Amino acid sequence: MSTQVKVKRRSKLVAEELTDLIVDSIQEIKGKNIVKLDLRLLEDAPTDFFIICEGTSTTQVKGISDNIQRRLKETGLLASHVEGERNALWICLDYFTVVVHVFYPETRHFYELEDLWGDATITQYGSL
Repeated sequence: MSTQVKVKRRSKLVAEELTDLIVDSIQEIKGKNIVKLDLRLLEDAPTDFFIICEGTSTTQVKGISDNIQRRLKETGLLASHVEGERNALWICLDYFTVVVHVFYPETRHFYELEDLWGDATITQYGSL
């Protein structure tokens, strides 16, 4: 486990701990252009947080997704739904309060989720 984020093994993570662990998992695989959208103040938001990032290849997109799932599984948390692993152009991981979108760059540009949810509070993270 990375030294940046240490989470004790327990059945429930608070949303902020979960987002920190997800961002750390993305950075560990060198994911790019990482943003967190806090949707909690938006009336019709489907979840509390979106984490959005991209990989430079479909192999990296899949690797980022796999690393997030592995790291969260270590805490006892499994995604309720995973979509897009076959083509790895956009992999969506649903953890109820946090939904992770791992994109291939052109796919991210096409869907522009950040613009769609532009009223959210946005936190940008540096790439390692």
